Amino acid sequence: MTPWTPELPLIAILRGIGPDEVLDHVQVLHEAGFDAIEIPTNSPDWQVSVQRVSQAFGVSLMTGAGTVLTSEHLAQLSAAGGRLMVTPNTNPTLIAEAVNTYGFQVCAGFATASEAFAALQAGAQALKLFPSSVFGPDYVKALKAVLPAQVPLYAVGGINPGNLASYLDAGCVGAGLGSDLYRPGQQVAATRERAQRFVQAWQAARPQAH
Repeated sequence: MTPWTPELPLIAILRGIGPDEVLDHVQVLHEAGFDAIEIPTNSPDWQVSVQRVSQAFGVSLMTGAGTVLTSEHLAQLSAAGGRLMVTPNTNPTLIAEAVNTYGFQVCAGFATASEAFAALQAGAQALKLFPSSVFGPDYVKALKAVLPAQVPLYAVGGINPGNLASYLDAGCVGAGLGSDLYRPGQQVAATRERAQRFVQAWQAARPQAH
């Protein structure tokens, strides 16, 4: 399965969001240019949130779940209409099930080259270096020297508008954005402002894409 190629390779991670507020926040993210939404499984009633976003936005958004750890999570994600499965770790058996049984796009979390190649062999279409802030851009450069050039590599963990460019320059195609984009309970206006700052930072780092 070929990797999904978003126009804006920034994944919005809405950890802790609830079903009653999710559509308002996703709407402003979509308006800002985001086309990938990740709702972690340790969020309240995450399946309901995924279902509401999937129904409201359809294929215009790549909607899915993060912190996917079990086969039960995969079944719940599928039932909710999600298409994107993101993990914090490398579990080849779970990755293979996600791809072969459900046809998900998988962005697999990894920390070492060995884990990265295990995830790719299991069928992951994209990789997520986590936690990126612990490893830094130099580590990304070292990994890119050995990873297949066509595999999308996302930086996740500690990414903000100020350091995004350094990870893109090191070889990441994009990033997953957590608490610097959304924190539980924040106002929709704050989500809009933070989203715009991230988009501006990406555009400044990648002017050739616009």
